[in-house]
Amino acid sequence: MAADNTIVLAAISGAVGVTGEVRLKLFGEGIAALRQHKFFNGGALRLKTIRPDSKGGAVARFEDITDRNAAEALRSTVLTIPRETLPELGEGEYYHADLLGLPAISDTGTPLGTICAVENFGAQDVIEIERPSVDGKPGKKFMIPMNRAAVLDWDDKRLVVSADFADI
Repeated sequence: MAADNTIVLAAISGAVGVTGEVRLKLFGEGIAALRQHKFFNGGALRLKTIRPDSKGGAVARFEDITDRNAAEALRSTVLTIPRETLPELGEGEYYHADLLGLPAISDTGTPLGTICAVENFGAQDVIEIERPSVDGKPGKKFMIPMNRAAVLDWDDKRLVVSADFADI
């Protein structure tokens, strides 16, 4: 989640063709999730059309972006929406952005580090935890599955990991 309480759903990776379309790298649950929103970046970008590309991303057209130069100028722009516009979650559900930055502790109370990434390689979400830095060097990272055996509890303040899965 961005510092201003916005959620990043996609990033513009470049222009497509000469009519102002852009290629998107998607971070959410695909085009259907992105299509639910018409305005991005505080209303600065209004989505006109979106379609899948052949690479797992999307091609989009925004109002007022009518040529390749304008589209190329948007390269590396992230598409954000306000956090409060996301649908309410059911029991046991979470948004990846809500887990990022949470401290992780073991069920024995040992501090493990901070959640630095949430990945999904096909079977289930995987949480990556970074240990605190030591002597100015970045902390070691380790991964755990986001399932009931490994993650015993979480809320908006911390994530509790079974010591059996913690890299202690």
